[in-house]
Amino acid sequence: MEDKEEIGHVFKFFAKPCVAAINITSGELKVGDTIQIKGETTDFTQKIDSMEIDKVKIEVATAGQGVGIQVKDRVRPNDKVYKLLGEQEP
Repeated sequence: MEDKEEIGHVFKFFAKPCVAAINITSGELKVGDTIQIKGETTDFTQKIDSMEIDKVKIEVATAGQGVGIQVKDRVRPNDKVYKLLGEQEP
């Protein structure tokens, strides 16, 4: 099993563009990182292709920031967001 660190949580979900608004609570998140979003009914892994803050694309988000990330499936408020460490898929 891959190592992972909790880096934040979902605080809002936008269904039409399928975007999760995430509060980064520790560490940093970069475009290209692989994340896992896990909650009571949510559990999937995906690579981050892009992130935005206030509709401006960014490459890196750090603790204390709220970012929008396009996700491949529905997420729910309070779902936990983990960054996978070590070997990541290309």
